[in-house]
Amino acid sequence: MLAWVIDYVLSLIVTLFIVLPIGFLYGIMMMGSATGPEIEASAEGLGHTLGIVIAWLYWTVFESSGWQATPGKRMLGLRVTDAEGNRIGFGRANARYWSKILSALILFIGFLMVAFTRRKQGLHDLIASTLVLRR
Repeated sequence: MLAWVIDYVLSLIVTLFIVLPIGFLYGIMMMGSATGPEIEASAEGLGHTLGIVIAWLYWTVFESSGWQATPGKRMLGLRVTDAEGNRIGFGRANARYWSKILSALILFIGFLMVAFTRRKQGLHDLIASTLVLRR
């Protein structure tokens, strides 16, 4: 949980540093051809889309990298592996990331499963055949 909080804050900071300048430039480019509310709505849509992409890449790229962990997991001495303890690829990290939506949609039961499974796996880990291990 602490690793997730650390990563959430870090990914939010990264997102703000990327999205805000792009949003301002986008708004400036639209000046004269759109009204204020149109610019605001369009920039908001762009910001949401970029936020989703940045969060997805943050978790997926870090977990499939040589680190095998996001910065938050790394700070706490954790790593994400396949069922045999090997580094996961981008595809498996991608499956793990998107299946967290399912873990959350079912009243977060997919995350609570960690407390009740033999290998401490959440639903997203079972779907992607991954483990979170101590270094």
